[in-house]
Amino acid sequence: MLVRLQSVTLVGIDAVACEVEVNVASRGFANTAIVGLPDAAVKESLERIRTAIVNCGYQPPSKRTVINLAPADIRKEGPALDLPIALGLLFAEQDLAPETLRQYVMAGELALDGRLRPVRGVLSMAMLAARQGARGVIVPRENGGEAAVVDGLEVVAIGSLTEAVGFLTEQLPLEPVSIDRASLFERSSRYDVDFADVRGQEFAKRALTIAAAGGHNVLMIGPPGAGKTLMARCIPTILPPLTLDESLETTRIWSAAGKLPPDTPLLALRPVRNPHHSASGPALVGGGSVPQPGEVSLAHHGVLFLDEFPEFPRSILETLRQPLEDGHVTIARAQHTIRFPSEFMLVAAMNPCPCGYFGDPRRHCRCSPAQIANYGRRVSGPLIDRIDIHVSVSAVPFGELRQARPGTDSATMRAGVLAARLRQRQRFGPHSTMLNARMGPRRIREHCVLDAEGERLLKQAMTELGLSARAHDKVLRIARTIADIDGRDAIAPADVSEAIQYRQLDRQV
Repeated sequence: MLVRLQSVTLVGIDAVACEVEVNVASRGFANTAIVGLPDAAVKESLERIRTAIVNCGYQPPSKRTVINLAPADIRKEGPALDLPIALGLLFAEQDLAPETLRQYVMAGELALDGRLRPVRGVLSMAMLAARQGARGVIVPRENGGEAAVVDGLEVVAIGSLTEAVGFLTEQLPLEPVSIDRASLFERSSRYDVDFADVRGQEFAKRALTIAAAGGHNVLMIGPPGAGKTLMARCIPTILPPLTLDESLETTRIWSAAGKLPPDTPLLALRPVRNPHHSASGPALVGGGSVPQPGEVSLAHHGVLFLDEFPEFPRSILETLRQPLEDGHVTIARAQHTIRFPSEFMLVAAMNPCPCGYFGDPRRHCRCSPAQIANYGRRVSGPLIDRIDIHVSVSAVPFGELRQARPGTDSATMRAGVLAARLRQRQRFGPHSTMLNARMGPRRIREHCVLDAEGERLLKQAMTELGLSARAHDKVLRIARTIADIDGRDAIAPADVSEAIQYRQLDRQV
């Protein structure tokens, strides 16, 4: 008998519909073949599936069996097809095809005793099932909450192969999984850090407020222990809350990469990724023999923090140039090209020299001028040029560390960020995701008009600091953001002057 079931396979972070066809012949020697471009993990699953069927008290097919995974031109990877293959073998052997069989999209990995283990990419699977008009999905119990965040879909979470058979044959009624997304956001969208925890550093806080308001990348330069890492971790607390669409897109990436925490069906906080400087290129931007999202994609709609910036290999840092410019990573393979979204805010931190104390009045720097120059040259000029704001972070004096009154807190900074983001939506359109940092030359000419004094200041900076054409545009974008924070349509000379301060590193590039 021929039985057809609906499942999915992952290509990058996207789910692709996969029809599992199982045919048990009426005669012939006992033999099972699986076709349809399966990878090694799918081929090896046959023995695991047959063992699970026997341990659940069922009889596997004893005649020639062919399993086809369609479409045949897409490679099938991973253990998610275990459940539909096992159900196909059982129902084909019993000459039984319940009406509910083709109404559900199903996926899950089988253990040898028939238990179901969680799989990657269930959110993408549920979103595809909803688009195709399926009645629902059958997924492992641990993945139930993740699938239930998709509206209009019946989510059946099961713990074993036996439960799946009982449900499909209507012998075991199961209640669909439901989830309250509003309460989930309210419960999960709380941060453990606040800018009030950062003593002093009011100049750096101002720069980070501007960066968050306009979506600008930022580089903090200062000695060890000045608070650079803590401030980077606090940045999500001043960004606008994740929208549902942003949360779904980010959660989909984490799910496909297998990084979604078991008790977190939906990401309600903007992610902060902090890879070590020993990370490889594929780990940072994505790739591998089976392309997987990298850190830049896991930081989608969040913050990518690169501490000890010059310690990253220069060849790996150069791979950041495409995602910084385009907002996505394209990974080309012989058979297909995969695109991973990567719209993130880059926050980098570095010491001013190898020992970290150049310019520190309290510590003596042991580095020679040549060592300091070589340390700065570890990061290429074109990459530095793509970072909008360069801010100096000095050591915090004892008096500021011990003062009873905290400095500017996240709520105050977030108010300025939200006001600036509102003006940008009014400027670029209510449905646009455009921010000041991504304005092109045409929009800069339209929205960054300077008066005579502002023109004089910008010309002087271009002449004395030797700013590049890209730095010229970034000064205008930053000045536009400063004016937005202050609620002004016109860019004042003070905005231009402040924006120029954040390009001081251009003199060293």
